[in-house]
Amino acid sequence: MTKKRKRQEDFQKVKLKVGKKKPKLENATDTTFKTKAIQIPEQLKEDGVLPTQNRKLNIKDLLSQMHHYSPGVKHNALLGLKELLSQYPFVIDAHLSSIISEVAAVFTDKDSSVRGAAVHLLQFLASKIRAEQIAPFFPLVSAHLSSAMTHISEGIQEDSLKVLDVLLEAYPALLTDRSIILLKNFVELISHQQLSKRLKSRDKLSWMLSVNPNRRVTSQQWRLNVLTRLKKFLQAVVDGSSDTEDEGLQEQKDSSHSVRNPICISWKLHANNQQHIQLFESGGLRPKINSSFRLRSLTSVMDSAEKGLSSAENLKSFIEIIIPLLIECWIEASPAQSAPILGNLLESESQQLMQQVLSIIHLLWKLTKRHDETYKMELWLRMNYLVDFKHHFMRHFPYSLQDTVKHKKKDPCKSNRNCMKSSNNIDHLLLNLTLCDIMVSLASTSTLQTDSGWLDMIRKFVTDTLQDGSKLSSKQVNRLLGVTWRLMQIQQNKVATEPLIKAVYTLYQQRNLLFPVRTLLLKFFSRVYQKEDLRTQRIRSRSKVLSRWLAGLPQQLALLGLRNPELSNQLIDIIHSAASRSNKELLQSLQATAAQIYDPLEGTLVLLPAEAQRRLVQLVYFLPCLPASLLACLSRCCIMGRMSSDLAATLIGILHMRSSFAGWKCQVQDNSVNDVDYFSFLFSTLIGFSREELTSLQGIRGKPHISQTQLSPIRLYLTDLDQFLHHWAVTEVICHSLSTIPSQSQCFDILQTGICKYLVGLVVIPDSTAGSVLCAINKLLDQACIISENLHRFLASCCYSLLYFLLTIDREDAEHLQKRDMLWRSCISALALLPRLLRLMLQSLQVSRICREELPVVAQLLRLLMQHGQLRSHMITNEFLVQQIIKDIMTLKSGEVQEQWLTDLHYCFNIYLASHPQTPGPINTVY
Repeated sequence: MTKKRKRQEDFQKVKLKVGKKKPKLENATDTTFKTKAIQIPEQLKEDGVLPTQNRKLNIKDLLSQMHHYSPGVKHNALLGLKELLSQYPFVIDAHLSSIISEVAAVFTDKDSSVRGAAVHLLQFLASKIRAEQIAPFFPLVSAHLSSAMTHISEGIQEDSLKVLDVLLEAYPALLTDRSIILLKNFVELISHQQLSKRLKSRDKLSWMLSVNPNRRVTSQQWRLNVLTRLKKFLQAVVDGSSDTEDEGLQEQKDSSHSVRNPICISWKLHANNQQHIQLFESGGLRPKINSSFRLRSLTSVMDSAEKGLSSAENLKSFIEIIIPLLIECWIEASPAQSAPILGNLLESESQQLMQQVLSIIHLLWKLTKRHDETYKMELWLRMNYLVDFKHHFMRHFPYSLQDTVKHKKKDPCKSNRNCMKSSNNIDHLLLNLTLCDIMVSLASTSTLQTDSGWLDMIRKFVTDTLQDGSKLSSKQVNRLLGVTWRLMQIQQNKVATEPLIKAVYTLYQQRNLLFPVRTLLLKFFSRVYQKEDLRTQRIRSRSKVLSRWLAGLPQQLALLGLRNPELSNQLIDIIHSAASRSNKELLQSLQATAAQIYDPLEGTLVLLPAEAQRRLVQLVYFLPCLPASLLACLSRCCIMGRMSSDLAATLIGILHMRSSFAGWKCQVQDNSVNDVDYFSFLFSTLIGFSREELTSLQGIRGKPHISQTQLSPIRLYLTDLDQFLHHWAVTEVICHSLSTIPSQSQCFDILQTGICKYLVGLVVIPDSTAGSVLCAINKLLDQACIISENLHRFLASCCYSLLYFLLTIDREDAEHLQKRDMLWRSCISALALLPRLLRLMLQSLQVSRICREELPVVAQLLRLLMQHGQLRSHMITNEFLVQQIIKDIMTLKSGEVQEQWLTDLHYCFNIYLASHPQTPGPINTVY
């Protein structure tokens, strides 16, 4: 084969046929492929321990993003943290340390949006975290806050005040623990240090107000913002230092030379007349004990920085720094600087700044009074600042708010924001009162002559404010009364104090006063009265205005009723205090209004709560006279159930002590309680129903209110269980009071006369009344008592009606079942004490007059009487009557099948009576 032919064989062309697929080349590349899903379960599975928010980020992811360089990432992380923690609050407790440290770190972030988000998150966390939880981490928070307050950036300083607001609102006690550092930061926010010009050395540095033109607000507005927070901070320090009374009415500390001698009383010796009490020393609501020994406080072992403002040295140092700065702020905002022609009129912003200046000074003054050496501190304040205060503060006193009118584009009726602010607005009053409070604290009795000029200005302002008829808030009245009290202490003669008391009384007489205002006025008058009462032991010169105020209190109490129980309680306390001191004017007024106060239907006594009722009942002891009409009202109050049985017992005991039967060794007040009226009160209370109520009961017929039997002329009115138990408890107290009267026979005769006059002859009698009468008879009966025939028959009828009622009570009637034991004991005791009573009751059992349904009840009654040990001998004496009753029952049941109750009756008769046992057995049958 040639080379050409061989080459053609190697490269022979393949011919393709139509309709056939092209064969694959031997060197063709296979481009087909297969795909499968990649499964990564560990990466897509959510963490079961750490919950996530909407962006699937958990707490660790969000906290790690807080360190990112991008402000947007940090801002989103803070928003995510708030979202996550609001959905899963339990994460806060698990990661509290990390959350607090990271959030506090961005207080000084350069971006304002990040700082704003941090403040919002901190506000959210403050509502979720308790103070004891955040306390271990609070030094870190406080350190970041101090760093933000002293930062060079104005924006960070401004936002630091927002952080401070949140912390002051949520954790004031924790924040005030680092008071020294934060107070220095406050000073640095509005001022800077400079070397004193008079001193070449740097031993003494002075502070002066700083002005920063780069701020977004004016310098005056910035100082107002800082001073507002400083005032809140100092208020937290004051509130956390100790428990005090209201700032306007707080007690002044006793001077160093005042001494109180405690009185030691042995009640056993006093009861045996071996010790006589000649003087009671009143310590007020919060007695103070002055002793030469003092317990060392924890602050005494701390260094100066840890003590804070509780240290006198630290407080003096801070006052020396802040007071000059506050005076500079005052000078800038004072009318002389802003517009001399306007005199003492103030712009709104100036007035706010001046108010904050005075509030801070006022709080500092309150802190100075917390130290032991108050007198020395007040003297130091007077020596250093009185001249400046008189020159700057009192120069334009009093201050008022300037009228400002804003132009209105819309209808003035549509919006109140554009309305003119009238000069009659009393917002400026708090400014003047704070200034008065500061100034009067620097005055004393010894400096009265020197300070008479500006003290007269303050006295005139206070008097005019009290008498001008303006509606004052409780805060303003509190400050106003505090200044008034201080003025009265500085000058204690009647010529100076009487106009002030009269001015306060003018305010007290205003109508529709707010409850807090009325409360403050009552406290003020009560305090003045107590102070005057102590002083008039030596000098009898009572204030006429104060006497008029006291005389009007009982009438106010009667008219007030239930409209304001808290105010009624305060009135009662003051009346009780004055009544215990035998104030003549008040006792006369109380006597005149006693009928209204103790009215059983609409009186103050039955309307107020239990504690107030107790105080009103105690006032009965101080009434000069207890006439019959008042005793009738008190009796109705006892039996109507509108006060507790224990309180009714207290009232009965008080009346007993006021009566001539109390056994006093000394003579009681003449004609305070008439004996006849006293017995009338006891009898009316014992009966438990008035004559009108008993008359209305006579027309009631049938069940479920009436228990009736054909063998007794008396039908029982079934009282409610609560009424019955109350009446029974009062009955026991009445019986005890009757038993303490020396002449028991005469007391019994009076009781017998009352029963025969008011109860005998009635057809319907309440079950509690019948039981109470039997209980009283059992208590008073002795051998010297002679019982009339009418009373015998009445008591016999009551006994059978009660016993019939007890034996016919349905077992399902739980209400009346609880009466059974008390009524049963009364009936059995009466039958045991009065043999004739038992005989009359047996004689009344004429079974021929009753229906057959009542026969088993009579048989059961006879069986129980025969079984009872106390009645055994009496039943034997009346054996013939019992036997005759049984024969009558047998006659009615002749020809019928003998029932079980009849068999039991025969058995008991044969056992207990037919055999005539010599001594009664120990059986006391309970039905």
